[in-house]
Amino acid sequence: MPKIKTNRGAAKRFRKTGTGKIRRNKAYTSHILTKKSTKRKRDLRHATLVDKSDTKNISCLIPYL
Repeated sequence: MPKIKTNRGAAKRFRKTGTGKIRRNKAYTSHILTKKSTKRKRDLRHATLVDKSDTKNISCLIPYL
């Protein structure tokens, strides 16, 4: 049986937690930071979990992580 290739773009963006959930970093952190409040920027630093509706598609992209 052939192996499934990992999507390299997804492998750089997502990682699995110890319980098998998928973590992601938040968007809107790279530029135009002057108009964003300090509280908003601080909240964007922390990673969050991928939504349940997207989990199946993303786990197909990163089968071996």
